[in-house]
Amino acid sequence: MPDDAVIVAARRTPIGTRGRALASLNVEQLAAPVIRAARADAEEAVGHQLDVADVVLGNCMGPGGNPARVSALAAGLGIEVTGATVDRQCGSGLAAVLEAATAIRAGDDRPRIAGGVESASTAPARSVDGVRYDRAPFAPQGWPDPDMVQAAQDLAAADGISRDRQDAHAARSHHRARAARDAGRFAAELVPVAGLAADDSIGVAERLLPRLPALFDGGTLTAGTATRISDGAAAVAIVPRRLAGHAPGLAIRAHAVVGCDPALPGAGAAPAVRAALGSAGADVGDVAAFEIVEAFAAQSLAVLGRLGLDDDDPRVCADGGALALGHPWGASGAVSVVRLFGRLVRAGAPAGTLGVAAASVGGGMGVAAVVEVIR
Repeated sequence: MPDDAVIVAARRTPIGTRGRALASLNVEQLAAPVIRAARADAEEAVGHQLDVADVVLGNCMGPGGNPARVSALAAGLGIEVTGATVDRQCGSGLAAVLEAATAIRAGDDRPRIAGGVESASTAPARSVDGVRYDRAPFAPQGWPDPDMVQAAQDLAAADGISRDRQDAHAARSHHRARAARDAGRFAAELVPVAGLAADDSIGVAERLLPRLPALFDGGTLTAGTATRISDGAAAVAIVPRRLAGHAPGLAIRAHAVVGCDPALPGAGAAPAVRAALGSAGADVGDVAAFEIVEAFAAQSLAVLGRLGLDDDDPRVCADGGALALGHPWGASGAVSVVRLFGRLVRAGAPAGTLGVAAASVGGGMGVAAVVEVIR
């Protein structure tokens, strides 16, 4: 029988706004410290050295050349530790965690480090025939291919999500994140880098929300209800259950990746969550903690509505989400897993407690995972 894949350690950098405190660090300089910290924490948890087989990282806009392998070497894991880089856009970090877990479930039960990294500040300029472009297409010609800001505005219009609801949702995210920061609930998961010891955008836009102009004529999105483009990294250590021993952790019970309308990609997390819960034999009422990447307030609200959850459900991003913390694209899905580890494992949730991490993805996709506390 395949062994369970269990997350026994989880760390992240503080998230820094593009061009600010982390702007001088490239992807491996962001990723290496959290890889080292996750491995050290895991070895302390299980009580013995771990021979890491692979490092799997999500990354969207980086330099290419397999940043995961470069980061593994930069972290000092040794030349025998391989690396693989995953690009599922905003779901990349979560997809990387699931890729590593799947290898263990398939029978290659060596420990792995997985997560995501994004340095928007150092992402290279891209061009075709000398013409610069900001992103690659999410869909082929003839298909809807909105950028994520336009897609969020379109989703808000399609679902009738008002400006007031979006402002309230963003304010709630900042309020929860500020309370968590002040109470020290982020401290154990953070690896300070480049002098940055805390997420730098918490509370920044909160007071301005009612005064910010709409990004589109007649629209409802503002800069305050969209996430900040950010730099950051997150990593988790994943081991087979037999190596976890008595260490507390998160067993990955089920996961799903689904496709949806590329014209409204922000909705993709909802069917992914439902599919993953179905595979786990659970439903939304069984889940104690949700971490759903808040790319935009409208997108987040659309997902909650499709899941039958209230705007202010206390289980969803209870310590604030990407609207307050920031959104380092390739890392955000892994940040969600780190946050679940903090909310459930570090906070002492009993064995059997369920959590869900999820993200909507450009091009019309969603990715989600169901995890269960073990002790």
